[in-house]
Amino acid sequence: MQMRAIETELQNNAYPGRGIIIGKSANGKYAVTAYFIMGRSENSRNRVFVEDGQGIRTQAFDPSKLSDPSLIIYAPVRVLGNKTIVTNGDQTDTIYELMDKQQTFEQALRTREFEPDAPNYTPRISGVMHVENGTYNYAMSILKSNNGNPAACNRYTFAYENPVAGEGHFIHTYMGDGNPLPSFEGEPELISIPDDMEAFTQLLWNSLNEENKVSLFVRYIDIATGEYETKIVNKNK
Repeated sequence: MQMRAIETELQNNAYPGRGIIIGKSANGKYAVTAYFIMGRSENSRNRVFVEDGQGIRTQAFDPSKLSDPSLIIYAPVRVLGNKTIVTNGDQTDTIYELMDKQQTFEQALRTREFEPDAPNYTPRISGVMHVENGTYNYAMSILKSNNGNPAACNRYTFAYENPVAGEGHFIHTYMGDGNPLPSFEGEPELISIPDDMEAFTQLLWNSLNEENKVSLFVRYIDIATGEYETKIVNKNK
């Protein structure tokens, strides 16, 4: 698979929707993840990321303008022991609760499907990172309608064992803007992951469409110790 430049991918797509990046830093020291949200409606744009324990949650920036919290207020990131879960919806809680009961990532997601937001049927994208005793692996998933047909749910899981330093994978909800919005297609895109967390955060934020971007989360986890550093960028301040 050809490695793509994440800045080019983002700059050439005015509306990738929500996106998850997971990989390993170039020096091999860090397990890296990023999650961003975008919005076209006032309701979707009226959000910020806030820290919530070891994870984050979305919150209305102006509660008086919140019209429908059902698909926009959730915890995108939660931590279960040595596992970091990142998703674009309340399936974060499903994965957390069922993995806590010894079910697998894939088994947990068998209980969910794409979002019920006709006619888009937004895919549910999810990732889980497993960092333990100096080892690291991760998996990503997408649940989507069958080419816009809500009668069928297509389920894809991609597992990355012993990730290569400097490589990461990027999955997002939409191929681009449209009506209805076209769901992501294919495997997660191969991108490069740098060592510098601040530079990576700025690169991602500056590459997202200025009008549509809402919030960005980036985390670097030390594979040897499990300690992590987090950065959050919100357009609403």
